[in-house]
Amino acid sequence: MIKIWFVLIAFLGGILGGIQAPINSQLGKRIGSLEASFVSFFIGTVFLLLLTAFFGKGNLLQLPSVPKWQLVGGFLGACFVTFVIIAIPKIGVALTIISLIVGQMIVSILIDHFGLFGTAKIALNSQRVIGIMLMVIALFFIYRGTVTVK
Repeated sequence: MIKIWFVLIAFLGGILGGIQAPINSQLGKRIGSLEASFVSFFIGTVFLLLLTAFFGKGNLLQLPSVPKWQLVGGFLGACFVTFVIIAIPKIGVALTIISLIVGQMIVSILIDHFGLFGTAKIALNSQRVIGIMLMVIALFFIYRGTVTVK
């Protein structure tokens, strides 16, 4: 039963991401895509700096000893935000979001199946395959329903 709270937190994260995307896109129209990504990450960095300073329980001094591949997340996040900022003005919010969700689901199913990056192995099964297939079908219909492509 406790897992439902984590599902709700992830759901809330999805809502926030869905709101963040068009806001960043509008910022990108005003100041440029890369510049909007920079501003977004800068404001996020300041926010996280304050949260870490007041509520952090970890140990940043361990940073030099972590495997270097674990540091690529910031780069991937910057690419993610930049790609979203670039895509939304061209294909809209809904098509951008469903495209990125389908991409995330496909790669996450593979990560689960093989237990990549130190995650628990969760085998690919028919229910997961059907779920992905339904998401790809949803992507198709949302794509087809996007009448005015800029």
